[in-house]
Amino acid sequence: MKRILITGALGQIGSELTTYLRKIYGESNVVASSKNREAGSKIVEEGPFAIVDVLDPGQIAEAVEKHEIDTIIHLAAILSAVGEANPTLAWKVNVEGLFHVLEVAREKGCAVFTPSSIAAFGPSTPKDQTPQDTLQRPTTMYGVTKVSGELLCDYYFKKFGVDTRGVRFPGLISYETLPGGGTTDYAVHIYYDAIQKGKFTCYLKEGTAMDMMYMPDALDAIVQLMEADPSRLIHRNAFNVTAMSFTPEKIYGEIQKHIPEFIMDYDVDPIRQSIADSWPNSLDDSAAREEWGWNPKYDLSSMTIDMLDKLRKKLGTK
Repeated sequence: MKRILITGALGQIGSELTTYLRKIYGESNVVASSKNREAGSKIVEEGPFAIVDVLDPGQIAEAVEKHEIDTIIHLAAILSAVGEANPTLAWKVNVEGLFHVLEVAREKGCAVFTPSSIAAFGPSTPKDQTPQDTLQRPTTMYGVTKVSGELLCDYYFKKFGVDTRGVRFPGLISYETLPGGGTTDYAVHIYYDAIQKGKFTCYLKEGTAMDMMYMPDALDAIVQLMEADPSRLIHRNAFNVTAMSFTPEKIYGEIQKHIPEFIMDYDVDPIRQSIADSWPNSLDDSAAREEWGWNPKYDLSSMTIDMLDKLRKKLGTK
């Protein structure tokens, strides 16, 4: 990667990834883009920025040409809970938007990273240590769009030689930005409420296990995969990656070690619970470890210590 365009750069992953990549590759070499410009955003102010609606292929092509882009990191997407509320929009943004990016990449000779998700699996997929290659029959529109995206990227690599790469992200946890409507969002909000309120109401039921990852590991994964030797990549577009798997009561117990008075109760959201129940409990990420050296740095314990420390500083609390 030398000259990078990030779509969806003002979102949960994009806002942190943009800053991270600018530190590695230089501010002028990482172009943030979004459908709208946010006044006062450090992402907009601290480096090149372009207005790019991924449903407008002309805007994508214009940004690629103007900034001499060689790599597109495509993050613009509608997430799981929001996608169930508006499946038409989810299909348009997640599939048609990716198609436009791939077409521009084919025409302009760009590499493409786009994330898939644990949502690409479904209730008939093996739940524990879900294999890299297995049955994928998701029951959400978000999941359907992610499987479609995996296949599209495979097609563009095999048919046109576009250097496409991607991972299946689990739930991502960050102190920098709030999530944008995913089923795993509770694992971010619980830290905020622990510090600010001393109480958290969980919308998933006890015993709901899902894979998760701390954002610093997710950012590392993107860079490691895009810099990996292509001759070693067998799977390319849908690597299982994970760092930890836990239930609501397990993350609650970990936080309670540091905030003993913290309490949690439950008010289950049937929609998000049904989505969570269709996803794996844990992933087998051995292919990523073998093909490009994936090795996360954070587990639940170390992440919790760092999250609480960083959030206290951010929120100005003791």
